[in-house]
Amino acid sequence: MNAVRFESPAGRDRVCTVTARIERVVTEGVVDVDGVEHKAENNTWIIGDDEEVIVVDPARDAEAIFSKVGEREILAVVCTHGLADHVGAAIEVAARDEAVVALHTKDRRLWRETWTETWPDIEMEDEGLFGVADVELEVIATPGVTQGGVSLYCEALGVVFSGKTLLADGPGKLGGEYPALADQLTSIGERLFTLPHKTRVLPAHGEETTIGDLERHFDDWISGSLLRAPGEEPVTDAGPLSDGTRAAGIKINLDED
Repeated sequence: MNAVRFESPAGRDRVCTVTARIERVVTEGVVDVDGVEHKAENNTWIIGDDEEVIVVDPARDAEAIFSKVGEREILAVVCTHGLADHVGAAIEVAARDEAVVALHTKDRRLWRETWTETWPDIEMEDEGLFGVADVELEVIATPGVTQGGVSLYCEALGVVFSGKTLLADGPGKLGGEYPALADQLTSIGERLFTLPHKTRVLPAHGEETTIGDLERHFDDWISGSLLRAPGEEPVTDAGPLSDGTRAAGIKINLDED
């Protein structure tokens, strides 16, 4: 069995030749959020070549994932969030090839809501790296929907796996709400919208988009549009968010172009 490569932010090898590819498995199911069931369609992403792969966000159907992976070796299972529909098949998928499971330490409590007798093998760090085939996946901490939410950026393939943090229609929700919108918008503005505009955004739910397509909506989001009902006019003071800040007062420090 080959060992997955996970590096701390210090010391990283850059790869020039790219043979890795990306594949998607879509599953449907029901997710319980605070006792309320919600229908959910999830993307599980598979990154690798003809020999080895990493599986991102194994939702609920291990057999569907195995069907796409085939005979290739699964090196690691990486969960962008600790929510049930991101980790539901993690143990079964990892067990086939004795792969490691990775999760940010701040989502360990959520992990225990699904898996009560085990812990992930790797506690991810911001800017850490996973290696598979001839590419690297860089861990980007993007808290908001969950405290330990992360995205995975692959420069060589020009993609970011954004989990539930950023979807094609904007910031992702949990049970129809934003648990910590100010934190989520900060993550998006400072960590994701600083990526190249052409970067493909591959989320855990729905279809893909690009950083450039979404960034043009950012000013509306931080002005409070996400909290307004359809057709409602913007107001100067949009009122408090659940974390005590006000929508119109969110401050994002973006680097100058």
